[in-house]
Amino acid sequence: MFMARTEIKIGGFGGQGVILGGYIIGRAASIYDNKFATMIQAFGPEARGSSASAELIISDETITYPYITAPNLMVLMSQEAYTKFASELIAGGTLITEEELVTSSNLRKDVQHFSIPATRFAEELGKKMVLNIVMMGFTSAISNVVHEQAMIEAVKVSVPKGTEDLNLKAFQKGYEYGQKILKGKN
Repeated sequence: MFMARTEIKIGGFGGQGVILGGYIIGRAASIYDNKFATMIQAFGPEARGSSASAELIISDETITYPYITAPNLMVLMSQEAYTKFASELIAGGTLITEEELVTSSNLRKDVQHFSIPATRFAEELGKKMVLNIVMMGFTSAISNVVHEQAMIEAVKVSVPKGTEDLNLKAFQKGYEYGQKILKGKN
């Protein structure tokens, strides 16, 4: 679905695992999917509850400039992130949102929009904290910017010891939901 170079912006608030989500995508691409990756992260002045974002570039070729200029994939997990970042998405870009936390008002017609109730799915799995991993599974299915198996390997080694099974279930839940959404759009 995506080209040789994909610029990704992930936004939400501190405590949602925005940075870990970006780290997992970058690790999956660079270590397990034979691609190049860079990541820049930003936090608000307070950590938990303030704005957080991760910007990634995933490429088949060496990346000479680590900052994104025109994101073609955006993953937004809070209303504040949507308000702040959605306008940066390039024409024809893909927007992925947490459907119960983000109201996508004034959405441009040229944007492909997909949403998932990731918080609810995480709660059903027993831990609201895996919302980011549900989002990463969904993003992996929708964008295919990094192969599923590479993402699974990155999740296994990036989450706290003892939480691997829960996080893999969260990833799978998001991935399967994304596959179902894609089948419905065809």
